[in-house]
Amino acid sequence: MSAPGDGYWSGVPLGAGVSRVAVDANGLAALNKPEGVLSHPNGPRDVARSLLTAPYDGEAECFEWPAPGGGVHRLWLINRLDSATSGLILAASDGAVAREVRSQFQRRRVRKTYEALVFGVPRKPSETWKDLLNVRKMAGHIRTAAGGGSLPAESRVTLVRAGTGEPRLSLIRLEPQTGRSHQLRVQCAKRSLPIVGDRTYGDFAANRAFTRAGGPKRMFLHSRSVAFEYDLGGARHSFAAEAPLPAEFDRHG
Repeated sequence: MSAPGDGYWSGVPLGAGVSRVAVDANGLAALNKPEGVLSHPNGPRDVARSLLTAPYDGEAECFEWPAPGGGVHRLWLINRLDSATSGLILAASDGAVAREVRSQFQRRRVRKTYEALVFGVPRKPSETWKDLLNVRKMAGHIRTAAGGGSLPAESRVTLVRAGTGEPRLSLIRLEPQTGRSHQLRVQCAKRSLPIVGDRTYGDFAANRAFTRAGGPKRMFLHSRSVAFEYDLGGARHSFAAEAPLPAEFDRHG
């Protein structure tokens, strides 16, 4: 199996600010999306602010757009990010590749790294957080609580740097070992380290003060890197990608 030619990739209708970071010989790609962009449209009105500005088949989990000369091009979505989270998201030009890589996510064989700007400073420079989460769907929205649940959540946390000003901000690296909805946001909030700009689980008063002082109105959570191996065509393949940290993390961290 080989990846489609340059004509395919140059014709992918990437959304506003979305860029292609890496692509391998099998058509597996890592895209870097800005904050505010949806992983996929939930309806026709969402297409303009999605990863691709193209219709999305929710059952097949792929985007579709017209191919030059007739026919249809497709790009299969492999994982998702909240619209408020920036950074890496994976997709594939072939459905078989997408299914194989999704299975690596399900088996927890994908090494993912996030970075977050939080209010406060961690108690330790490095530790592992373990919680039991309660994930519910309320009025069409996912809500997660760190208590009263039965879903184990585990993340490795490392302090990258601690600021000296007020409010005291820290940049931390988060490596989730499980993939629960809103896991990192809830685990940070539970330890009095709310992510800057988190409008659901964060410190609302601190967020307002941050924006009044000139801080960007965004959630400071970024999907930084991904690495894993997968099997295809009787061979083992390695894949890794990294999305640069947005400049505002450095300006305000």
